[in-house]
Amino acid sequence: MISRTPLDPSRLSAAARRALGPGPGRLMAARGLVPLSSADQVAVLYQLALDSDAALAQAAQATAAALPERLLAGTLADPGIDPRVLDLFAGLVVGRPAAFDAIVLNPAVADETIALLAARADARGIDLIAQNEQRVLRHPEIIAAMYMNRRARMSTIDRVVELAVRNDVRVPGLAAWDEVARALSLGPSAGDRDDALIQSVLESAGDDGALAGGDAEQILPEVERPEVERPEVERPEVERPGEDREDPAFEKLSVPVKIRLASIGNAAIRAKAIRSPIKIVAMTAIKAPGVRDLEVVHYAGNRNLSEDVIRHIASKREWTKLYGVRVALCRNPKTPLVEATRMLGLLRERDIQLLAKSKGVTSALVAQARRLLLQRRGGKP
Repeated sequence: MISRTPLDPSRLSAAARRALGPGPGRLMAARGLVPLSSADQVAVLYQLALDSDAALAQAAQATAAALPERLLAGTLADPGIDPRVLDLFAGLVVGRPAAFDAIVLNPAVADETIALLAARADARGIDLIAQNEQRVLRHPEIIAAMYMNRRARMSTIDRVVELAVRNDVRVPGLAAWDEVARALSLGPSAGDRDDALIQSVLESAGDDGALAGGDAEQILPEVERPEVERPEVERPEVERPGEDREDPAFEKLSVPVKIRLASIGNAAIRAKAIRSPIKIVAMTAIKAPGVRDLEVVHYAGNRNLSEDVIRHIASKREWTKLYGVRVALCRNPKTPLVEATRMLGLLRERDIQLLAKSKGVTSALVAQARRLLLQRRGGKP
């Protein structure tokens, strides 16, 4: 979003300056009750929407949102309008095609404003934005916003991704950009058919409620809980029913579609994608912006996942600072020994004892755990 600073009063018309002058006329202007040209009205409403008086600003924003679409379309198409004004109204015109198009096609609009619209637009609006290839390449954040918009057509996404790759443009804002770009070499998606499949998968996945409540106790063993005395035995990994079975319907999707679903889907979809035998699909799932700590703890302890996924988790400081992630990674034989050894010293003694007796991790880590126990006990076994 561009910086919304007040307009220079000297650039406004005399009528607009009067409407913005002191007195009750400001509230009347905020409510759209002062006779002004359409150009002056949108400028005045913009200025009042930034006012320090919250009631005045709220009234101005409500009036701006209620302006007739025909008036807005004609006014916002003027190439002489200030980009800051266009940015304010961009948040109000989604779902109003004529006004939306006026902003998108206005050469004065800021690239950041187009990225905002790309994140909120419908399929038709995104197609219109994608037509300006020069702007899309100049500000690739627009591509990221389009990619993450569930309403964007897969054919449009394929086109803008291919455009960026062909012009050696890297897209910021997509952590899995490398995987998205590489998917092009594995064949395009199927266009309209895939759009229907994407919506079907998203709708059938439900919400993330299963990971938000009681399930936490199952997937977060020993995560920052009070110390209690328990028998020193190694507990088997808890596997949820069917969690490591491949989903035949998901596996039939094209690679670009799997990658996009892994990026925009919920925890249930990521759980399918992260188990994919195709490395770039699994890596997209773990890099998805929606991944939560509960998921990471579960994935960190899953020995059936790709070594690349485990290595990625181990490399992320914001995840390894969580005690549950450290424990899960140390118990997972696919964790690189260097990373496991580093985290071993940050575990509680009880968990180190379990690792020292474990048959499920490498002998090198078992030896490290035993040495660490001896050190903590002053050399006493």
